[in-house]
Amino acid sequence: MSSRTATLIGISLVMGLGAAWMANSWLSARLNASPDDHLRSVVVATVEIPFGQMVEAQQVATVRMPMDTIPDDAFDSSDKAVGKIATFDILRGDIVRGARLSEHLGGSTLASLIDPDKRAISVRVDDVVGVGGFLLPGNRVDVLATKHTDGNGNNAVSRTILENLRVLAVDQTAGTDKTQPVVVRAVTLEMTAAEAEALVTAQTEGKLQLALRNPLNLTKKPTPAPVAPAAPVTQTIAMATETAPRRVVHRGGGNGGAVTVIRGIEAHVVNVR
Repeated sequence: MSSRTATLIGISLVMGLGAAWMANSWLSARLNASPDDHLRSVVVATVEIPFGQMVEAQQVATVRMPMDTIPDDAFDSSDKAVGKIATFDILRGDIVRGARLSEHLGGSTLASLIDPDKRAISVRVDDVVGVGGFLLPGNRVDVLATKHTDGNGNNAVSRTILENLRVLAVDQTAGTDKTQPVVVRAVTLEMTAAEAEALVTAQTEGKLQLALRNPLNLTKKPTPAPVAPAAPVTQTIAMATETAPRRVVHRGGGNGGAVTVIRGIEAHVVNVR
């Protein structure tokens, strides 16, 4: 065997051993590597979860996603979301968030949809009051009250008493799976305690009408500032009389004279000797 052949064989052995060592090191690093710190488990919806429905185990799943794409109120375990009530429509593939769920503390699921500082009041409606059946849970409405000003029922005054109220349910349905108009008998609205008192009072005094709002319109009519009642004319004159300065006009001449005394709007002459 020549020296050249022996040299080539030696170089081949060294390169082979080096390649084997590098492959072994890479494989060991992959096997011993820890999970990627940039990924995190998050709960997503596997099907559409309608508004007002309780979340069930088969409706959600856990996936790994980059941490910078996950909201702060997302759930990292399906158990934390199951049993809660959806306060908004959750579409398939959406991240299940705490802001879109509510705790179910017993009773009907509708009670879990009400804000803690608000109440639910039902209003009896027909095809006219219910906006032709186009009201659905999640819509926003205004409430108009009509009151007769005389005993004969000829003169009536209508005004908007409540604005931007959320529809919680129509009849006994709190879901939004229907899009076709349906004539219902009652609509449940969400409002504060003070607004509930105003609504009940208006129901006893006259008729109610609901007005459907655009969901993007959140403005309300400005409340007019109270105007102080004007003072009576007689009172104004009296005040002017009391506060008006007294003027005295001297008219002299000879040994005697006269003085004109003016008080407010009255004047009389006093002789001076």
